[in-house]
Amino acid sequence: MKRDLDRLMAERGLDAFVVSGKAHGNPAMYYLVNGANLTHAWVVQKRGEEPTLLCSAIERDEAAASGLNTVNVSRYDFLSILQEKGDRLAATVELYRRIFADLGVGGRVGFYGQADQGRSWVLLNELDAHLEDVSVYGDFATTLIDEARATKDAAEAARIREMGRLTCGIVGQTIDFLRSHRVSDGVLLEEDGSPLTIGRVHDQIGRLIAESGLEDPEGFIFSIGRDAGVPHSKGRPEDVVALGKSIVFDIFPCEPGSGYFFDLTRTFCLGHAPPEVEEAYEDVRQCVDRLTDAYEVGREARLYQQMTCQFFEERGHPTIRTDSQTEEGYVHSLGHGVGLAIHEEPRFSDDPTNRDVLRPGHVFTCEPGLYYPERGFGVRIEDVLWIDDEGEVHNLTDFPKELVVEV
Repeated sequence: MKRDLDRLMAERGLDAFVVSGKAHGNPAMYYLVNGANLTHAWVVQKRGEEPTLLCSAIERDEAAASGLNTVNVSRYDFLSILQEKGDRLAATVELYRRIFADLGVGGRVGFYGQADQGRSWVLLNELDAHLEDVSVYGDFATTLIDEARATKDAAEAARIREMGRLTCGIVGQTIDFLRSHRVSDGVLLEEDGSPLTIGRVHDQIGRLIAESGLEDPEGFIFSIGRDAGVPHSKGRPEDVVALGKSIVFDIFPCEPGSGYFFDLTRTFCLGHAPPEVEEAYEDVRQCVDRLTDAYEVGREARLYQQMTCQFFEERGHPTIRTDSQTEEGYVHSLGHGVGLAIHEEPRFSDDPTNRDVLRPGHVFTCEPGLYYPERGFGVRIEDVLWIDDEGEVHNLTDFPKELVVEV
C-alpha cells in the first residue's frame, strides 16, 4: 500500500524516487496519481515527504484531480534548454537537473514507470554520469512501486470486487448467448442455419465487454476442444461450437482508463461432457476447494504450487514438478496477484527465488488446470481471492462452477 512507500524506500537505501510517463497502461503512474488521466508527467517523492506531480499546463485540471501537489513543468522552459544544448538527450538531462535542484532531490534515486527499454537505458546512464549529486537506482526483481501495489486496501478491493461482479455478468450473458442457438447434429446454429463459430462468440464477448463499460487491453480466451488443452490458446475463429467438447473461457478485463483488473475462468461443455472431461473437471474443482480452504497469512506462496502438484500427481496426472517440460497434465503456476496489472505479486511459482509470503491486502488468483490437447480437451477453473486486514480470505468471484451447460 502507499503507506509502505517510505519503508520500502528505506529498505532499498533510496532518498527519493521518480515515476515518469503517461498514466494509461503505466500502472506505477496510475497508482501514484490516483487514476488521473495524464498523457505525460513526473511524480517525484522524497523519503519522508509527500509526492510532487509535475506536468504540462494543458493537463492542469487532470493533475488537480490527482490530489497531489502539482508543479507546472513549463516553468523550466524546456524549449530554451533545447535551443541552448542543441541535443534532446542533453536537454533532458538538464531538465532533470533543474527539477531535482528545485525539489532538493539528491542521493540514491530510484526510477520507475513504463518506457522504451533502449531509450531508458540511454537516459538513465546519462543522468548517472552527469548529475553529480544523484546515484541512479533501479530494481530488477519486484520494484518499489510493484511491492507497494501488491497489497490493496479495502477501497481497492471493493473496486476489484465490482469488476468481478461485472465480469461474472459478462460470462453469464455469454452462456445465455450460447443457449439462445438451436442445435442440429451436435452443432450450434446461427439463424441462417450456418454453424456458430468461435470467432462469432469472440465478437459477442467483445461487444458485451464494451457494453459493460470495461476495457479489454489483454484480450480473452474462449477456446474449444484441442485448443482448450493449450492454456493460452485464444481459440481459433473458424472452429465450430459443438456439443460435448470442453470450452475454456478465461476473461480478464479492466476498469476504463487503465484501472483495476479482474480475472475469471470457467470450463464447461454444452449439452453433455465426456467421462474423461468429467473426471479431470472434478479433480480441478476439488483442487480449487482444497486450496481455497488452505490459504493463510504468513505462508510462503510457493507452498501452494507444491500442494497443487502433489494433489494432481496423487490422481495420476503429470505435473511440471515431475517434468518441467511437460505439455500435458498440470503445466503452469497456480496463480498471480491482480490489480492495476493483470499479473502482479504475489507469485506462486515454485522456484528458489520466490520468497513471496501471503499478507493482508493481497488479491490473487487460484487457477489450477489440467490439459490434454492430444486428447482434445483442457480444464481450468479460476477464482480471485482477497485477504483482508484481519487475515480473512474472501472469494471475490461469485459465479457457479458447473461443467455441463444445458442447451
